[in-house]
Amino acid sequence: MVQTLRAHKELASQLLGSVAGAFIYAVGANFFLVPSGLYSGGVFGICQLIRTALISFFHLDFGSFDIAGLIYYLFNLPVLLIAMRRIGKLFFFKTLFTTSVTSLFLSLLPITVVMDDLLSACIVGGICSGVGLGIMLRMGASGGGTDIIALLLIKGKKNVSIAKTNLTVNLVLYTICLFLFNIQIVIYSLLYSAVVAVAEDRLHAQNISVQATVITKSRGPEIEQSIMERMGRGVTTWQARGAYTHEDTRILFIALSKYEIRQMKRCIREVDPDAFIVINEHVSVDGHFLKKL
Repeated sequence: MVQTLRAHKELASQLLGSVAGAFIYAVGANFFLVPSGLYSGGVFGICQLIRTALISFFHLDFGSFDIAGLIYYLFNLPVLLIAMRRIGKLFFFKTLFTTSVTSLFLSLLPITVVMDDLLSACIVGGICSGVGLGIMLRMGASGGGTDIIALLLIKGKKNVSIAKTNLTVNLVLYTICLFLFNIQIVIYSLLYSAVVAVAEDRLHAQNISVQATVITKSRGPEIEQSIMERMGRGVTTWQARGAYTHEDTRILFIALSKYEIRQMKRCIREVDPDAFIVINEHVSVDGHFLKKL
């Protein structure tokens, strides 16, 4: 009962953090990016291009409502449904929630001109959007888009990464922009995307791998089962003996992401509050290792 309450409390705090991240991201887009006539990278940038085509070529009038946010949601929904089995139910739920909230904020926040200077708008807007994305990722979710597409590709090909996927999508996107708009728009759009990437990376460095070595006197398999079932991580165990106490102990070895440390410790402490845990950060992992956001 206590464990369930803790899990629900943690999930609620993550969802609230995701809402805050989605709002900050939308502020960067609707107060700085869109009023400046610039285009974001990734899937949202493609949705902006579709919005522009609907207005310019089909002469559709949406008033003050930015249809790009709705297009973004309609694009992400089928992608998420396809990826549901591969990304896990919890991550799917949090990402679906975060994507819905992000699309809502992008659609409802008014397009407001805050800065007339393009360079200032790129920097400030890029920082806002990057911080928002970073917060969402820190909460164990994603705003959707190329992140989910990359995770699907990673499952099938080891040489694929989220960075490579983003780079490929942006290369196609800004090549199209180069033919449709003047060079100034493309350059400032690239600058905006670069600032977003730097700000996002400051808050969330993807797949910082850590090594956890756990020494426990617990003889049952409860710790390993909890980590494997709740975190989806493999555990290697072997028998040991304390040099000072001469008592039989067990050593557990786990490779995981930096942002899974707190959850791993909770799994361990629930079974053995006295377990000895050693964490080594920035380790190199090769072979079968699940990449997560």
